[in-house]
Amino acid sequence: MAGITSILIALYAILTLCPSTTTPQQNLNAEKNIEEIFNTNSNLQHKTPVQEITGIGLVVTPEPLRPDSPHSGFNSISGKSSECNCVPYYKCDPSTNSVTEDGSFDGFGVIDIRFNTDDPICPASVDVCCSDNRTRSEILNPTPLVQRTNQSLGCGVRNIGGLDFTLSGVTQNEAGFGEFPWTVALLHLKNLSYFCAGSLIHQQVVLTAIHCVERHGIGTFMVRAGEWDTQTTKERLPYQERTAKAVVTHPEYKSRNIANDFALVILSQPFVLDDHINVICLPKQDSIPAAATTCFSTGWGKDAFGSLGKYSAIMKSVPLPIVEFNYCQVLLRSTRLGPKFALDRSFICAGGQRGIDTCQGDGGAPLACPIGMVSENRYQQSGIVAWGIGCNDEVPAAYSSVALARTWIDKEMLAHGFGTTAYNA
Repeated sequence: MAGITSILIALYAILTLCPSTTTPQQNLNAEKNIEEIFNTNSNLQHKTPVQEITGIGLVVTPEPLRPDSPHSGFNSISGKSSECNCVPYYKCDPSTNSVTEDGSFDGFGVIDIRFNTDDPICPASVDVCCSDNRTRSEILNPTPLVQRTNQSLGCGVRNIGGLDFTLSGVTQNEAGFGEFPWTVALLHLKNLSYFCAGSLIHQQVVLTAIHCVERHGIGTFMVRAGEWDTQTTKERLPYQERTAKAVVTHPEYKSRNIANDFALVILSQPFVLDDHINVICLPKQDSIPAAATTCFSTGWGKDAFGSLGKYSAIMKSVPLPIVEFNYCQVLLRSTRLGPKFALDRSFICAGGQRGIDTCQGDGGAPLACPIGMVSENRYQQSGIVAWGIGCNDEVPAAYSSVALARTWIDKEMLAHGFGTTAYNA
């Protein structure tokens, strides 16, 4: 993916940190080693068995159906269902009778996202097979979140399972529609190709990694919020896009080992918050999550939006346990980094479970950890995807520790005329 290039450059620097344990020949071979670690060689990418990878970067998206494929008035080949129409889920009455009172329901039931295994086949992940007496021409809108009783409000509220429907057929950590409403995509303006992810911490400010944006000038990329399935625009709530007005980088960033890898992207206009677009909470200064806390890293891990995408079309949410700092350093020293490798204190570690990882995913993506009462479903961003060595094995990855940058974030937010209340739990 385009965004991984900066990570590889940064990791090359990390691999050369310890001259006493790294020979000149090893330095010469570092680029080849990194290629093997991240599986970025285009000739090797498709040789990895799909079932062995469950991280963000898994190839799961098939080619879309032909435009001339029939989508209405057809019968199931196997006879499992009667004649129906393929329509977006929000145009199929979810009630048991033919009448639905507007705003009197909270969801549409279950949608199976196992591409091309449904019977009959519908063209998009949000399409359902709907009988004639249930098909509607108007959009059926569930009750907005702010109008629902006992609904948590404010920053970092995860919509467990998704906003409108429950997913079935989930085998690769696919997130529900609007489940992690703070996750945004960074896209090249020229061709809308995806190069990194980020998080919304204010209607007009995105938190991401410096290594994602340092080579992208203002006016060369945009931020997309509210995205879910990148191969369709049929979601009930549309995504929104904004261009960048300014990029603020942490003054203590070190390109050699990407320490303090924090950047704020100031947008030209604020996003309009909605059920599927919201800000993430931020931790207090130096508030590090406890070891073994299960957090979630979210993103798409693909190199282009649309039908040509090579990676996941639907947003992924990868569960990752926090790993204690010193133990993480021990594990990293057991790799090719060598026994004298020193992990910078600006990082926290997460992961280390074979087959579940983000090292093939997108840099700048948020690592969100639960806070408060379980019933609130509230999360704060403890990390930003920075770098990893090894992929889908027992070695954790390094995430920039947002808690160590909270004071700096507050200072810059105030300096640019923004408040700090949006991301306070």
